[in-house]
Amino acid sequence: MSESIKVVCRVRPLNEQEKANDSKFVVSFPGDGDTTVSLGGKIFSFDHVVQPKASQLEVYEVVAKPIVADVLNGYNGTIFAYGQTSSGKTYTMEGILGDPVFQGVIPRIVDDIFNHIYQMDENLEFHIKVSYFEIYMEKIRDLLDVSKTNLPVHEDKDRVPYVKGITEKFVSTPEELFKAIDEGKANRHVAVTNMNEHSSRSHSVLLINVRQENLETQKKLHGKLYLVDLAGSEKVAKTGAEGTVLDEAKNINKSLSALGNVINALVEGSSHVPYRDSKLTRILQESLGGNARTTMVICCSPAGYNEAETKSTLMFGMRAKTIKNLVTVNEEITADEWRRRYEQEKEKVGKSHTIVSHLESELKRWRAGETVNQADWFTENQYAGALDDTRDSTTRSSVPSTPMLDSVTTSTPRSAALTNASPAKNVGDVQLQLLYQQLDDKGDEINKQAETIARLRQQIEEQDVNNSLRTESEGQFKEITALQAKYQSRKDEAKEVLQALEELAMNYDQKAQEINAKAKELEETQETLLLQTSLMHSKDCELSQLKDAHENQKKKYAEMMSSLLKDLIDVGECLNDRITSANRVNALAVTEMDAGNQEGGNMASQQQISESLFMEGDDDEPGEAGLLVQRQKIALLEKDNDKLTKGHKQLMHDNAELRCELVKVEKRHKCTLERVHRLELSLKEAKEGAMRDRKRYEVEIERIRGLSVNRISLDVVVNHKSLNLYVLDIHQCPLLAVVVMGQ
Repeated sequence: MSESIKVVCRVRPLNEQEKANDSKFVVSFPGDGDTTVSLGGKIFSFDHVVQPKASQLEVYEVVAKPIVADVLNGYNGTIFAYGQTSSGKTYTMEGILGDPVFQGVIPRIVDDIFNHIYQMDENLEFHIKVSYFEIYMEKIRDLLDVSKTNLPVHEDKDRVPYVKGITEKFVSTPEELFKAIDEGKANRHVAVTNMNEHSSRSHSVLLINVRQENLETQKKLHGKLYLVDLAGSEKVAKTGAEGTVLDEAKNINKSLSALGNVINALVEGSSHVPYRDSKLTRILQESLGGNARTTMVICCSPAGYNEAETKSTLMFGMRAKTIKNLVTVNEEITADEWRRRYEQEKEKVGKSHTIVSHLESELKRWRAGETVNQADWFTENQYAGALDDTRDSTTRSSVPSTPMLDSVTTSTPRSAALTNASPAKNVGDVQLQLLYQQLDDKGDEINKQAETIARLRQQIEEQDVNNSLRTESEGQFKEITALQAKYQSRKDEAKEVLQALEELAMNYDQKAQEINAKAKELEETQETLLLQTSLMHSKDCELSQLKDAHENQKKKYAEMMSSLLKDLIDVGECLNDRITSANRVNALAVTEMDAGNQEGGNMASQQQISESLFMEGDDDEPGEAGLLVQRQKIALLEKDNDKLTKGHKQLMHDNAELRCELVKVEKRHKCTLERVHRLELSLKEAKEGAMRDRKRYEVEIERIRGLSVNRISLDVVVNHKSLNLYVLDIHQCPLLAVVVMGQ
């Protein structure tokens, strides 16, 4: 039965963002508004149009409710939502799960399926399986088992595509199905874009497989329902996608483009339909031009900002509306049904053979030159008689068709055949009943043989299993023998290992005590090291201070030495000048003293002469006056001589003092030089002591580090050896493992 895809257009209201941007409502609904939409002056017609004020229940009544009964009657069904991003696809398909008012198509379908099942005949047995997967980045990902990330698409014997390896869960209540949906929805890829805070980044497919069996008639039907939530087509300029979201958008647009190509090919009647261009179109192959009743919900935005995308969506729906599907019931035919159909077809073939035989008989008469009266021509009115002959021919079903034709051609004229039709009919009925009885007997025999074959096959399988078990038991017996021998050897090894473990444990205890002692020593050493380090830091600080003080002192001493040398030079020059002047004065004084002495001598000689003259003439008065004058001169000369003598002594004394002061200055200069030398020696010794302390501290630190490394390596080696022995015993000797665990 050929049916067109049902296309329903749903126009959502303006959202908050569009209202904030003052977007205009550019979509209108001419006429009654139930089947037409107008955009940009062009009218688009669909099977139904859902206006913005429609509730979720109204959408379900129009879109999905008729398909539920079809699926339970053995038909395949598909419902999928198409449209740009943020147009209401996920809201239409899912809505708010658990909310009786705002829940979408999927939860309402689940409830409706089980309600229909509860109201159907009690002789019907149902098996419901559910699968949930998504097509993300052109890879099929199982939403009920996230470890399955790249599942392939195969075809069954009827060339119907299916996802190989997908998880199928049996459900018996709506709650179990909702639980599977919630589990899959939590694993689905979503992202935030400029147009949608919860933008779907993949196409999701919920597959509900319903099988039913009539326990009385053994009639079996099965139907599949695909519920598809497509990801929205989007413009990067509007969504602001970048990075991974941009790659997702590319793959989404690519798969939707492949879907458009498939629909175009189906509309144009192309000989090749590119189903294999995308995983999406491959899975929807039966829904687009195949065996399924398909409903497409095109979701549109009424905002002027999205006018171009809305127009493209409406045109897509118009093209999809012209696709035809060949819908048939998926029925598993039983042997009785096949037998009945066989009898019907056999009867039709017999009738055809009878008609052909009559026509051939008439044709042979014409070819033989005989003129056949018009009353003897085989016409449509004579088909009933041919049907009686057909029943007669069915009694001779074992006879080949060619001899039957020959017998018909050589038979008596048609009048005689009609005269004998009634007895032949009775004989044919009896033979037909006998044949039916034989057929039933053969059927029973076939069933018995089938049961025997099944029983023998089961016995053969059991025998094969027994043989395999016997082979396995023999192999296991050999393995057990080998394992016993190995076990004995391992047991001996285990004893040695136990002894080694005991020794190792004792050594380990000793080493542990030593390590604890070393640890304490290490802690003490570390404390000492910290103290020494702090002392070293203080010494370094003190050394730096000493260096600074030494530099300052050195500068001061250098300045002092320069000033002292300058002063010494000045003092030396001054002393030289004073000594020179003293020597000059001394020489002058000596010269004057010599002159005075000479004059004194002259005066003494004159005095002697005068005294002699005086002695000669005591009474001469002028002589006395001259003597008095000479005495005065002598007294003056003696005074001058005394002054000169005192001056000479004073000069000699000053010269001696200057020489003493020069000696003192030289001693002070020498002491200064010695002090500078001592300071330099002390600075050098301080540096050498600091270097010795630093080397001693470094050696102590290296020794402490060596002790720490030796302790850690010893602990690791002991633990590693004991762990290796323990693992070896556990894996190779269960008895030893028990003994070791017991210890």
